Amino acid sequence: MSRLFISAAHKSSGKTMVSVGLAAAMDARGLHVQAFKKGPDYIDPMWLAHATRRACYNLDFNTQGQDEIVSTFARGCSGADVALIEGNKGLHDGVDVEGSDSSAALSKLLGAPVLLVVDTLGMTRGIAPLLLGYRAFDSDVRIAGVILNKVGTLRQETKLRQAIERYTDIPVLGAIGRNAAPLVEERHLGLTTPAESPALRDTIANLRCAVEAGVDLDRLLGIAGSAPLPERGVGALARHEPDVRIAVARDAAFGFYYADDLEALERAGAEIVFFDAIQDGRLPRCDGLFIGGGFPETSAARLSANAALRADIRTKLRQGLPAYAECGGLMYLTRSIAWGDERHEMVGVVPADTTMRDRPQGRGLVVLEATAEAPWPLPPPMTRAHEFHYAALENIDPASRFAYRIRRGFGVDGGRDGFVIGNLLASFAHLRDTESNRWARRFVSFVRSKRTAVASCEGKARPAAWHSTEDVVAPGEAARIAPSSFAGAMLSRRG
Repeated sequence: MSRLFISAAHKSSGKTMVSVGLAAAMDARGLHVQAFKKGPDYIDPMWLAHATRRACYNLDFNTQGQDEIVSTFARGCSGADVALIEGNKGLHDGVDVEGSDSSAALSKLLGAPVLLVVDTLGMTRGIAPLLLGYRAFDSDVRIAGVILNKVGTLRQETKLRQAIERYTDIPVLGAIGRNAAPLVEERHLGLTTPAESPALRDTIANLRCAVEAGVDLDRLLGIAGSAPLPERGVGALARHEPDVRIAVARDAAFGFYYADDLEALERAGAEIVFFDAIQDGRLPRCDGLFIGGGFPETSAARLSANAALRADIRTKLRQGLPAYAECGGLMYLTRSIAWGDERHEMVGVVPADTTMRDRPQGRGLVVLEATAEAPWPLPPPMTRAHEFHYAALENIDPASRFAYRIRRGFGVDGGRDGFVIGNLLASFAHLRDTESNRWARRFVSFVRSKRTAVASCEGKARPAAWHSTEDVVAPGEAARIAPSSFAGAMLSRRG
């Protein structure tokens, strides 16, 4: 199974657009392409999943050990012809000064040749020492070729090629003009999501055309094929028969979910039913609720206008519906979201107001320690997670209870995160279901235990104080809502 690692000299070099174009071009040739993304990231995997028509999986040194990364890679490659791994930031960037968490380290772990995407804006002969430096810095990294990106003119391309050919032995595998491919808008949290891109298919098709016109795809596939995946046994993952239903918000406002986390929920016994927080008037019939991250601030007016769903969620949470919310989901459950001159009413279960700031309030790796308040505790002693939010919470009820103590990161106030309200846990931290933190299994077990409590309490009066974690959920009333076409596309698999 061939593989190729797409990296760059620095952030915002265009490697995601190149990766999406490459994936789509290979897919158009009839190849089954499996995409992976290094590190904690939601948006780039969405684009890659649409281009390959397969779920994209994250490989992350922060939350996974090396053996688990390799196993995740091998398992994800089942049924694929070629794997594309997109790095993050620059090839040698990372938290560790020794580079143990860099894209270079991941490429070596997977034995994947590196395709370096270089933003050539304002560059000619200077590309040669740049490439020589990258090759010399770590000779164990196999830089198998370079793609010249954002090339301004044919004259510039000629000078770039001449410099590379004269001073290095790194092959130029292609050049993409500055205006050859459509740009996907970037904003405070990165690229816009596919769900917010009305010309999604056209954008991917145009990226494919730019790659097909400017990149030597045959030569690139030959390089990828020179590095077959080493034989490694991958055991089957245990699966529980589905016995609980978990409603998951998925729409233009909410879409930050790891593919393998959703799969972990299903293996733990959850039947996932998606709903649209902007359009649907009620929750689908469910035993639990999961609202992930996203951009509720950009859809705040539409979320607020859907008063029926907000009221339904508020009522069900107060009745004890087990629920988990991350970042954007937390923001949606507060009293309001303010951005610029506008403030819009939200669900109002979390006793705080959300205000968007101009600078990140929490960004990067997080280390959490569970408190006694956690409804389904994290494994001791510490859990690694991540956060990235421009949102700040104001007017927080001083009596609020929190599930986490922050040992690294910011969370709600620099020391705490994870509101605990009834059977709801809502935090800024994003968890990842890995061998060191099987949160999906624990959450499904929590949902199952509360549903069991419902059955045992039928005919009894509901506790008056819904803030107690002993509250139970009333039987589901709403009919099942089918997944949207976007949700279906993101989860569909080919082959």
